[in-house]
Amino acid sequence: MTSSFTSIFVPDALREAVSDDAWMRAMLEAEAALAAAQADAGLISAEAAEAVAAACREPYEIGGRDAANPVVPLARALRERAPDAHLKTTSQDILDTAAMLVTRRARALILDELDAVTGHCARLAREHRATPMAARTLLQQAVPTTFGLKAAGWLAGVAAARDGLRALPLAAQLGGPAGTLEGLGPAVLAGFAARLELEEPALPWHSDRTRVAALGSALAVAAGACEKIALEIVLLAQTEVGEVAESSEGGRGGLSAMAHKENPVGSVRARAAARSVRGAAGVLLEAMAGEHERAAGAWQSEWGALSDALAGTGGAAWSLREALAGLTVDRDRMRANLGDLAGDLDQTIIDALIDRALELA
Repeated sequence: MTSSFTSIFVPDALREAVSDDAWMRAMLEAEAALAAAQADAGLISAEAAEAVAAACREPYEIGGRDAANPVVPLARALRERAPDAHLKTTSQDILDTAAMLVTRRARALILDELDAVTGHCARLAREHRATPMAARTLLQQAVPTTFGLKAAGWLAGVAAARDGLRALPLAAQLGGPAGTLEGLGPAVLAGFAARLELEEPALPWHSDRTRVAALGSALAVAAGACEKIALEIVLLAQTEVGEVAESSEGGRGGLSAMAHKENPVGSVRARAAARSVRGAAGVLLEAMAGEHERAAGAWQSEWGALSDALAGTGGAAWSLREALAGLTVDRDRMRANLGDLAGDLDQTIIDALIDRALELA
């Protein structure tokens, strides 16, 4: 999702949050926090820590092709300005911690979008709690339901995915070259985590990629919850169904060759963004099976995949939020499509179910 087409599917703020510049800032923040924690523990002087902090305020660019990671040239450049930079640590400590900092900032944007999605679903559930429509199973009309109950189901799915993503702890990583904390010690790890306001892990997690895999899984679930709604909007907006429509304000949904069409572009964008997340999450899950104390290739594959998963999830939620904000519900068409469909609705039960869903928003 970080490609030439990203601007179509991902909002500007989120693209910036997972950009090369964002990763570099996070690595520099980790390097400065490490030096400060080492000074607190008496391993280097306060003056040395300030020199590292000053070096970390200088501009740097992502590099590292010859070393297969970007921290090696960065550490070399920092040491030219501050000899005590990157002391007793390793590239993975800095890059894994940077990944958590990048995730924290991007996740906040994603959660804002998911909150907005749940808000729109809640509004639709309240407004249409008694709007009858056909429930569809295996794409065939089944029994009557209400559009409000459908929206309540959307709400429940997105809220659960949002809460799962929000609950994931983000931990600092510091273990030294092989995870032994040699020359660092638990006090430096504690201070490092505290300065960055990240969780202090029980053990260095350089060889335990379950944290990153869980993050990828939670992002894929959140993106999937958004895609579920987007797909149903697309289906309900089909010409032959015509029960909902996205806003066409500002020329949204128009085509170059068929001016009569108004496509559900928000939902289409949401689905495209969500689909990219599953591939990225798969990379993060596969990276769990790495060799010994540092994987040869699996770890390196995580960085771009994490950025893509964050961008795609945020993009899916952003596009869906726009689609829901301007969604038009055609009550008459829903009722007409019901026809003689058998089955009675107990509105008391429907209301009870919707009210339970609304508590999740």
